[in-house]
Parts: sequence; C-alpha cells; structure tokens
Amino acid sequence: QVQLTESGGGLVQAGGSLRLSCAASGRTFSIYVIGWFRQAPGKEREFVAAINSNGGGTRVAESVKGRFTISRDNAKSTTYLQMNTLKPEDTAVYYCAFNHDRRTETLTSRSVNYWGKGTLVTVSS
Repeated sequence: QVQLTESGGGLVQAGGSLRLSCAASGRTFSIYVIGWFRQAPGKEREFVAAINSNGGGTRVAESVKGRFTISRDNAKSTTYLQMNTLKPEDTAVYYCAFNHDRRTETLTSRSVNYWGKGTLVTVSS
C-alpha cells in the first residue's frame, strides 16, 4: 500500500503561480511512475502530467503544456507540479497518482494504482 500526501493548493489570481507537492510513502518510490490529474466541477477527471521513474521522461496534457512542469526528487520520494501563468480554467481539485510501472504511458485514470486525497486550486480572474 502506498500513501500519497499532497500540499500546495490554494487561491491565486490569474497569471500567478503555485507549486504542488506530493510525497509518497515507501522506499521503492524511485522505481515507478507518478503524476497528476485534475477534476473541475461538473467535469470528468483528466490527465495533467506524468514523469517516469528516473525523471528523464515526462508527459504533459496539451491544455497545460508550456505552463506546467512536473519534476521529482527520488531522495525525498516527492513529485512536484510547478504551475505558472494560471488561468481560471485551471481551477480544479488536483490529485496525485502513482502506478507500479516505470512508464508515463501507463498512468491513466483507469489504471492508477493509488490516488492522493486531492488539493484544491482556485484561480480567480
């Protein structure tokens, strides 16, 4: 069992930045893929970003490409989502997600092994 603990959500004005963090339990964090999804009110949960086990490969949703950056620190068993140039349409609950796999392609809403509780990001205009 893996526990995921998110932090960093909050209220920010359009154009501002936030950095989300997700810390994972267990000593084998560095082996597996981790990433982020989000769910806005009335909408389905959607993929945001993923990073592979060694940090050398990332996958980012088209809607946030160029604005969001995912990274990981395996020594701290933590992943980060740096969100810049935030827009009101980025408002959502952001969920950390973890899979027992090494590849970003395997991190989908249907295949996630472990979910975090979510952290709310609200972008005002």
